[in-house]
Amino acid sequence: MAVAILVAAGSGERLGAGRPKAFVVLAGRPMIEWSLAALRAAGVDDVVVALPAGIEAPAGTRGVRGGATRSASVRAGLAAAREGEDVVVHDAARPLVEPELFARTLEALGGADCAVAAARVTDTIKEAGADGRVTATHDRSRLWAIQTPQAFRRGALERALDVPDDVLAAATDDAWLVERAGGSVVVVESSPANLKVTTPHDPQVAELLLSHRC
Repeated sequence: MAVAILVAAGSGERLGAGRPKAFVVLAGRPMIEWSLAALRAAGVDDVVVALPAGIEAPAGTRGVRGGATRSASVRAGLAAAREGEDVVVHDAARPLVEPELFARTLEALGGADCAVAAARVTDTIKEAGADGRVTATHDRSRLWAIQTPQAFRRGALERALDVPDDVLAAATDDAWLVERAGGSVVVVESSPANLKVTTPHDPQVAELLLSHRC
């Protein structure tokens, strides 16, 4: 069985919610509860939650104080996780995750150190310099927009996170740290609907989609 680390330590400053982002109510439930329900439906019952200071862990989970960066929160969660298990990491700010996506990312570990949910890029992606001048147009057939959940072999994640704090701060996701350590990473196709709630517009979209599940 796997253990989950649910990252819920974000302040929600960009969201403008006036409370920790994971505890903003969407479609009648705190955002974090949607992810917890999906994890449990996928059969992942052992959950460690990285939380802001002063916030209690949801019932049936174990809470840890989140770190200064996202990957620091994952490192704190992993230190509190049960030994000898594969690990699945998910952002509580992705409340639309489906249970089967947790199952598919964990299954994909059969051939890799890490498996990440990802959506195919449909827009044309151009690279530009500081002056705005385009320097390259990338082949979008090879590009993926990375999401969570991200599943890991326990040892691979431990090695990846065993780095100085400045390296953790530079990580945009934990899979990059596994790549940096020489580990193998595979993508597991997901949908753009597995959106991350970040800006003031996002809760409206997420609530509309979640309301159809109630």
